[in-house]
Amino acid sequence: MSRLRSHWSVLALLVVAMLAFATHSRKTPAAPITHKITVPDEDRFVPFAITIHVGDSITWVNTDEDDHSVVSNDAYNTAGHHGVNVILPANGGTYTLQFDHIGVFPFYCRFHAVLDKVHQPAAPGPDGGIQDASGNYGTPMNGIITVVSGD
Repeated sequence: MSRLRSHWSVLALLVVAMLAFATHSRKTPAAPITHKITVPDEDRFVPFAITIHVGDSITWVNTDEDDHSVVSNDAYNTAGHHGVNVILPANGGTYTLQFDHIGVFPFYCRFHAVLDKVHQPAAPGPDGGIQDASGNYGTPMNGIITVVSGD
């Protein structure tokens, strides 16, 4: 009988050790991070493309002297937050979104880009936008966020 108890005691210790090891070796999820996309003193988002993890946030910061906007391109948006259309006021305006599942979040500035018939950003053209002395309407102001698993 004592031999049976001894085997059970060893088995119980083994199970406890395995549970302790499994708990200790389990990956701890990284703390969410807030990333920044800046509008410098020109009509663009910096960085243009960024990859973040589920749970992270993006804060857009407008350091330009003109207002800009963040508009979701919902035709291709798979990361949530459909219908985003906010103004980033000049000289320090901010806007923050947290992303809770994987996907892509394409966005643009409605003052400096329009969507063509297949929902691709294009320079605003003669009906809007800023034209330089050469008649160029520039590059559409847009960007993309890719949200990947936090594992």
